[in-house]
Amino acid sequence: MRAVVLKGRGGPEVLAVEEVADPQAGPGQVRVRVRAAGLNRADLLQRLGSYGQDFGPGPHIPGLEFAGEVDQLGEGVASLKLGDRVFGICASGGQAERLVVAERGAVRVPDSLDDTSAGAVPEAFITAHDALFTVGGLRPGESVLVQAVGSGVGIAAAQLARAAGATVLGASRTPGKLTRARELGVDVPIETSSGTWAQAVRAATGGRGVDLVADFLGASGLYENLASLADRGRMVVIGLLGGPTAELNLGPVLARRLRIEGTVLRSRPFEEKLLAVQAFARGVVPLLARGAVKPVVDAVMPLEQIREAHAHLASNESFGKIVLSL
Repeated sequence: MRAVVLKGRGGPEVLAVEEVADPQAGPGQVRVRVRAAGLNRADLLQRLGSYGQDFGPGPHIPGLEFAGEVDQLGEGVASLKLGDRVFGICASGGQAERLVVAERGAVRVPDSLDDTSAGAVPEAFITAHDALFTVGGLRPGESVLVQAVGSGVGIAAAQLARAAGATVLGASRTPGKLTRARELGVDVPIETSSGTWAQAVRAATGGRGVDLVADFLGASGLYENLASLADRGRMVVIGLLGGPTAELNLGPVLARRLRIEGTVLRSRPFEEKLLAVQAFARGVVPLLARGAVKPVVDAVMPLEQIREAHAHLASNESFGKIVLSL
């Protein structure tokens, strides 16, 4: 099968497309003929060697999500059959023509989604749903500030929050991305190019602040994000685009009873990942099926253009997902 292979650590030049052996499904597993695979910022970090991975010997195939159809069943598989269209997340290996995953980690794709659209869904929507509801406890009638609202996860978070009856403030440094985000249901666009936004957030919420911040910035946005929160507000840290280290005055956190919690899918125990996938199957797939939320695809590129795909994602010019076609 064809697969993206990391030949080392560094720039896009360490990526290659090679022929490697097909994997085989074991007990409780299915093999998927991958048709589309989303590209993620974690793939860029993985390429640079800064994602904490140790994959051992043999070729390493990157890729954290997949969409395709089941083409092999392992022993004991009962809930899926050959030919079923499925999507999901994986620890690695998604950027290949075939992938083996646990039966419980493969979710049926609704008929409303073609392969490309399905390939743009799993990582963004599973991450967003888990961060907003499982970790962040977002409830109808609350308000949420979604940072990096033009990213795949940001777009998914904004749509899911709106579908749940929350008021959505979407933040970006790029006015054009804010215009497009508003078309997807963002109630209040917040431009952050000046480096400050708490005042605008409070003005938009009658001085109260938001109940929840979905944060992708980390250190560079810490002060403004905390200042954007209402008393007893929560902040879920999903990414660290602005760095991992910042000074924090704990006084306001203590006095205003704020909560800060981080979340990441990849390092979780296997069973916890499956719980996130099954929560997605229950809470998000029905919304996708009826068009209440939808993936946004910025570009579709063949597997052979993996280097160009990485460069495009690194440019920060994309709105939505970059999808590799296989």
